[in-house]
Amino acid sequence: MTYCVGMRLNAGLVFLSDTRTNAGVDQVGTFRKMSVFEIPGERMMVMMTAGNLSISQSIRQLVSEQQNADGHSIWTAASMHEAARLLGEAVRQVHERDAKALAEFGIEFNVSIIFGGQIKGERCRLFQIYSAGNFIESHDENTYFQIGEAKYGKPIIDRVITPVTSLDDAAKCALISMDSTLRSNVSVGLPLDLLVYETEKLALTHFVTIDERNQYFQMIRNTWGHQLKRVFEGLDHPVWDAAPEATSNVLHSAQAGGRPVRVAPPATVAMPPRSNTPLQTLTQQFHDGQQ
Repeated sequence: MTYCVGMRLNAGLVFLSDTRTNAGVDQVGTFRKMSVFEIPGERMMVMMTAGNLSISQSIRQLVSEQQNADGHSIWTAASMHEAARLLGEAVRQVHERDAKALAEFGIEFNVSIIFGGQIKGERCRLFQIYSAGNFIESHDENTYFQIGEAKYGKPIIDRVITPVTSLDDAAKCALISMDSTLRSNVSVGLPLDLLVYETEKLALTHFVTIDERNQYFQMIRNTWGHQLKRVFEGLDHPVWDAAPEATSNVLHSAQAGGRPVRVAPPATVAMPPRSNTPLQTLTQQFHDGQQ
């Protein structure tokens, strides 16, 4: 499995991917899932993939080499939208070539792609491309895409990332999101590829491969865990059966309604007789009997 996240911000783009592949409990490997298509000063594009590795590698090779009927390629596309469309066409071509043969062996045609970058003359753009070759684009209402094991790292991004988030804060958030995923899913693993692109540079700005020795990532892993625990311990305990005006932390007030759904036992189950004696009286009688 894998986890990749791409973010589109006013200041640029952030891409982060892990490198683990898993074809079985004893077939764990490391493969790079981030690819860069760059003509410095003219265009800088990034593709990240999840799903079947052979499919994604075939798509990458095909889109890097071929031209469409109009003679256009990912290297000459006039816009990021056109480049995304060419990448979608490559997905469909690989599907047409390989899907039937894969299905005969019980293998699903499964690939997801995050594709983004900037071509001279337009702003940064970010797309998510599906197995059918169709795609959607990121806008201010949804500034990021995730593929692979997305659920573990999603909450922190939802709480932090907006279009005005700085690139450094976005990179930090992406790494926290990845750390949450690493801790909860063994199918995602180090090393990581992190790319940060500053808008209008039209060339790769910052890139690093992160392994277990990376000082900043180790600081993130340790500090984030400690800070989460500190915040958790600082939250007040819930108050039960209190008057609502008594405190601001009432979970259940004495006047609150609501009952659980109780499942009645079958008639064959003997029920102990109910006692109307208050619990406090029963407790006192027990202690009196021990004396």
